[in-house]
Amino acid sequence: MKKTQLFISSLVLAFVLQSCNKEKKLDEVQVPLPTTEEKAPMGNPDDVAAEPGAFKMMKLPYAYDALEPHIDAKTVEIHYSKHHVGYVNNLNKAIAGTELEKQTIEEILSKLDLENKVVRNNAGGYYNHNLYWEIMAPKKGGEPTGALAEAINKDFGSFETFKTQLTEAATKQFGSGWAWLVVDKTGKLVVGSTPNQDNPLMPNMSISGTPILGLDVWEHAYYLKYQNKRPDYITAFFNLINWDAVAKKYEAAKTPVPAVK
Repeated sequence: MKKTQLFISSLVLAFVLQSCNKEKKLDEVQVPLPTTEEKAPMGNPDDVAAEPGAFKMMKLPYAYDALEPHIDAKTVEIHYSKHHVGYVNNLNKAIAGTELEKQTIEEILSKLDLENKVVRNNAGGYYNHNLYWEIMAPKKGGEPTGALAEAINKDFGSFETFKTQLTEAATKQFGSGWAWLVVDKTGKLVVGSTPNQDNPLMPNMSISGTPILGLDVWEHAYYLKYQNKRPDYITAFFNLINWDAVAKKYEAAKTPVPAVK
């Protein structure tokens, strides 16, 4: 009798354990891993404004994400709404109450005292970034046409030679700086680079003339997407050049406005 009771008790215990195991299996929940990263919400470039002063922020001609995949939205947002606006605000503070307040940015740069580092850095940053945003656009790239194409072929031998020279100027610029396509005082197209926020309008630069294209090679222009691969960023930049905008600047630069006596 005792053996029979022990056998029945064993069966009951086994059944209970089996039921518990089944319940535990039913309680297990598989949580799927995220497959995509959530994008942080972007701001609106139209909301970016400089503090009151002589110079204003230029309107960004496109949305922050318009230059993707070549330049990512977060880089454009930070570049425009943090770095660019910082140059404008600092420039306005530096020239407040001085004669420079009444001058155009081109006049300030062409007559610049290079020892005035605050104006030098911030006036250059303001002008350079305005040009940079203007000569890029979504779904552009390719090659120029018309008078600009003819001038590039004449002064460089071919578009490919020009492209190689601009790429080398941008790649070999040590540290922060810019690569330029410039119309010099003779009307010839030349390529070169400058450090920091210097530009060819300033006196005593290694390249002199009117910039019609500027390529920003500061790390803040590309590091989020390209890290230390500056050449990849430079290659991507050629997919964004708005040659129509560059051509208009070329026409204006080669036909200078007569000086007023």
